Amino acid sequence: MSDHNSQHLHTDKHSATRCRWCVNNSDYIHYHDHEWGRPVKDDYQLFEKICLEGFQSGLSWLTILRKRENFRLAFANFNFNIVAKFDEGNVTDLLNNQAIIRHRGKIEATINNASRAIEMVDEFGSMAAYIWGWEPDSDEPHIEKGEYDFPIPSITKTSQLLSKDLKDRGWKFFGPTTAYAFMQAMGLVNDHMHGCDSRKVIEGIRKEFRPPIASI
Repeated sequence: MSDHNSQHLHTDKHSATRCRWCVNNSDYIHYHDHEWGRPVKDDYQLFEKICLEGFQSGLSWLTILRKRENFRLAFANFNFNIVAKFDEGNVTDLLNNQAIIRHRGKIEATINNASRAIEMVDEFGSMAAYIWGWEPDSDEPHIEKGEYDFPIPSITKTSQLLSKDLKDRGWKFFGPTTAYAFMQAMGLVNDHMHGCDSRKVIEGIRKEFRPPIASI
């Protein structure tokens, strides 16, 4: 392991080695160990991740993580077939719901994006088939570093192109930084540091994982 990587890792008293960004909070540790970077192909889970990354814009991810169950209750477990039918009355109820982030633009974007998700399923057979079609080469160059002083990007060429394509399709609140955070979260890329125990686990999962293929 290089000294460069070891600066960004933490080994605890049980000899578990993790990315340093997660180690100061138990919610982050659980998310890091059991979810972040693991490949997802369930459409409702993918829609949830897209929506929550949008809600996170301008906020801490920990804020969203701690409210995630509330978001699931408020948005029908992110079943986009249901959310697409939300009307102004639902928007008003959501704006009065203190358990979530009460931001009209983000709420309306979620409802809009539910309709766009249905269109995507109609075109590609599933959201997953569309999303996994954007899996980048492992050596894709990073454009900007992320929030932490780590060799982890906040934007890549693929995230820029994915964001643009979704915007062209009518999706909202999905800029290139949000797109890359989504790609990290749902396993399109594995950004666990080299030397992190979870990186090895995910590499093993990915060897067995078969991305869905578009039915077009």
